[in-house]
Amino acid sequence: MAQWALVTGATVGIGESFTRLLASKGYNIALVARDEARLHERAASLREKYGVQTFVLPADLSTDAGCKSVEDYLREFDIEVLINNAGFGINKAFSVSQLDVEQELLDVLVRTPMRLMHVAIPKMKERKSGTIINVSSVASFIAGGTYSASKSYLTVLSESLHTELAGTGVKVSALCPGFTRTEFHQRGRMKMKGLPSFMWLNSDDLVAQSWKDAQANKPVSIPGWQYKLLIAIISIAPRKFVRQIGMNVRKKQR
Repeated sequence: MAQWALVTGATVGIGESFTRLLASKGYNIALVARDEARLHERAASLREKYGVQTFVLPADLSTDAGCKSVEDYLREFDIEVLINNAGFGINKAFSVSQLDVEQELLDVLVRTPMRLMHVAIPKMKERKSGTIINVSSVASFIAGGTYSASKSYLTVLSESLHTELAGTGVKVSALCPGFTRTEFHQRGRMKMKGLPSFMWLNSDDLVAQSWKDAQANKPVSIPGWQYKLLIAIISIAPRKFVRQIGMNVRKKQR
């Protein structure tokens, strides 16, 4: 009997790539996103191409009701794989951004994955199997506004859970990609001017690497030689330099 995977932000970008990769491996897919029409379109494509079952769960994860609807689903059904991918960015500095938008970012990037993991993990521990991949970012290693701070939470919590759940059969990994060709930057109205082409990653490639790393029980996956090098530099660089990197990245997004 095929196992189920749940993917948030499942209709585009990294989340959409995860739905295809997992379906190709025989997992039935529960798809979560706000756009119901697009969800049904993606679900139909997965069923047609891979012969898997699908479940469509429209939810705005910036709201309490949207988050709760996914929590309720996880309580009712056994999920072998949880991909916390939903997210967005803000192209304004914190001091001039809108407070309600900052709160939405915190709810989607921090509150929701925390709550979904808290619900899913006990059942995974009981079964002695399960994989959780939290889509974080290389931004979690720099100081680049509230997006960076939120992703830091996700990376650190993933590392902590990886240690806490060692020996339980439950794997937890943070995927920390760099700039990836998706709709993310367009949706956030980020121009990304001046970013060299070699810094862009392919969504399907990094998702395949993330899955491989998660199954190898690695706590953090950093796809791409350019970002492995960047993180190596950041890890030994003076913090003042790291803060400047964060500021430079923010400027490129405007």
